[in-house]
Amino acid sequence: MSLSELRAKEVVNTLDGKRLGKVMDLEFDPHSGCVEALVVPGEFKVSHAIRGEKCGVVIPWQRICKIGENVILVQLDPEELENE
Repeated sequence: MSLSELRAKEVVNTLDGKRLGKVMDLEFDPHSGCVEALVVPGEFKVSHAIRGEKCGVVIPWQRICKIGENVILVQLDPEELENE
């Protein structure tokens, strides 16, 4: 599966049903080449926008339950999302 295919999929948290957005980036291990995490858009903060920073929520690969045709299901504690 390519990054462009992953970017077209909506990420949904199965613990609270919240839509987290679409994949905007990947994190991978440069030595093994394995994907370690997906990154979805985070909460918009004016302070980050002023500095030109992108906000993102990092979802560890182990938290992915299922990658379907149109959606990626993840399990994230809602409290984890508030701390990002």
